[in-house]
Amino acid sequence: MNRLSGIFWSLLFLAVPVLGVATFAVAPAFDIWLPKDVSEHGKSIDGLFYFILALTGVVFVGTELAMFWFLWKYDAAKAKGPATYIQGSHTLEVVWTIIPAATLLFLAIYQMNTWADVKMRRPAMSPTVEVVARQFEWRLRYPGRDGTLGTPDDLFLVNDLHVPVDEDVLVQLKSMDVLHSFFLPNLRIKQDAVPGMKIPVWFKATETGQFDIVCAELCGWGHYKMKGRVTVESREDFDRWLEAKYAAQESTQPEADPSEAVALAN
Repeated sequence: MNRLSGIFWSLLFLAVPVLGVATFAVAPAFDIWLPKDVSEHGKSIDGLFYFILALTGVVFVGTELAMFWFLWKYDAAKAKGPATYIQGSHTLEVVWTIIPAATLLFLAIYQMNTWADVKMRRPAMSPTVEVVARQFEWRLRYPGRDGTLGTPDDLFLVNDLHVPVDEDVLVQLKSMDVLHSFFLPNLRIKQDAVPGMKIPVWFKATETGQFDIVCAELCGWGHYKMKGRVTVESREDFDRWLEAKYAAQESTQPEADPSEAVALAN
């Protein structure tokens, strides 16, 4: 029975790397993988992801194979004498501390250019749109016809973000209440929205279409339904959409009293 138990546990540990690698190999065929990338910087982010996946995958497979070999070779049923013990090896401890530290240092240096593109090299432009996270929706504010954000003619929307294709987009991200996370999976954007802070987020979409906006930070009971959509379209379609929204918003606003306008001017 002990021999059968040893074989069972050995094969179980062997099945872990085999099934794990097989799962990753077949996942793309079943469309269970990263969402389609439609951003300028997505290629470098995905490349970094695949590099780390390959590096950690090799360590994972190697560790599981080593565990399988030790379970198989040192099965208690085959032991010819009592087990022996060692108190440890200072040299071995130094080695397995230095190797992970060196690996992490290499990754930190390797990803610096990608990090700078996404988080540091902000485009020199005014905000395209302000996104305000609120339980449980995304409130959007576009500059009005004067092109300046924060003036009376600003356009207000909810959960319906539109951006032009092949152009830099600068988002001014805020939170109205708690911590949220502005996540655009197809654009490879994920940024926490922190109460009391204005955080710039930028990207350039390379393909037209409609994609998801979700919150990637547990923000309350309605977190699951905090969804929106981002529509990437041509500059012409974007301008037409803006004009239609401006007109729709203006039609719902009461006309200003001329006497009030004179009083304000004085």
